[in-house]
Amino acid sequence: MPGKLILTRHGESVMNARGVWTGITDTPLTDKGRHQAAQMGEAIADVIPSAGFSSALIRAQDTLKIALAAIKLDIPLEFTPALNERDYGDLTGLNKWDVQKKYGNKKFTQWRRSWNYPVPGGETLENVSNRSLPYFEHHILPLLTIGKTVIITAHGNTLRALIKNFDNIDDKSVESLEIPFGQIVLYDFDAEGSPGNKSIRQIETTPTNA
Repeated sequence: MPGKLILTRHGESVMNARGVWTGITDTPLTDKGRHQAAQMGEAIADVIPSAGFSSALIRAQDTLKIALAAIKLDIPLEFTPALNERDYGDLTGLNKWDVQKKYGNKKFTQWRRSWNYPVPGGETLENVSNRSLPYFEHHILPLLTIGKTVIITAHGNTLRALIKNFDNIDDKSVESLEIPFGQIVLYDFDAEGSPGNKSIRQIETTPTNA
């Protein structure tokens, strides 16, 4: 029986709601974000994980805990900075749309979505991949290869980095990869550790800032 991986992005945080770059700032969920988390739990009620992982940031941890509580599931959880959001360096705390107006669409997109375009004082998506993928391979993949179901609740860029690897997306094409709030991505993994069937679920949620 294949292992199954459930990828979920945290619900809306206080800084998301303000439209600013959050990065590794440890900001809590909004009421809306907590509601989204409960909805995500209900959306995976038919896929019961036996282990859960999230970043060291409270918005991801709380999303995972609320999602599991919504389906009355108590499983071992592990929190790690390896799954943290990308560090946005000097952009952290700045309003995204003000930055877009000031620096233009090209640089805005490069900072926000490119694979290895440097952010002043921060990380690239490649940097995120270099810390999150080894953690996945050493701590999570072994569970999948023996047929376990695992849930990861993390951040947009952490999930983009993992999915880039799973789907063999090239460095340029990853710029168009988006993981919106409320999207749940599921993969089957075989005994050799290779991802297979992929499916996507989406909870109903009103638009919010990415």
